[in-house]
Amino acid sequence: MAVFAKLGRYQSTGLLLMRIGLGIMMILHGYPKIMDGKEHWVKLGGNMKYLGINAYPEIWGFLASITETLGGLFLLIGFFFRPSCFFLMFTMLVAALSGIYGAHAAMPGIMGASEAIELGSVFLALFIIGPGKYSVDKS
Repeated sequence: MAVFAKLGRYQSTGLLLMRIGLGIMMILHGYPKIMDGKEHWVKLGGNMKYLGINAYPEIWGFLASITETLGGLFLLIGFFFRPSCFFLMFTMLVAALSGIYGAHAAMPGIMGASEAIELGSVFLALFIIGPGKYSVDKS
């Protein structure tokens, strides 16, 4: 449509808006997990069992919490953008596996993992696309 033809010039603005929204939400998801402490980290890191990793669940849980928080911040400002997207995508992979196979999932199966799969897809796409020109990385 001719009405939308000129929106293509605002790709970097669109990426900025997406980064702001996703970054804020990831910080809001991750920060409480950091503050919950070791018991929560053990529970969260225990989901690595779906990848065959059973050692050090508190470390994995802490890393997931830090990834969501700092990854969200870095996503927001466009700093270490692609590494942040990669680690966030990996975190969403583990969350998706937990949603599919986890007994604690509200709705086990693919629908229980849908949000993690959706976010993982977005982080994969952003990893490929890059942060746009309105970022610290400016790629």
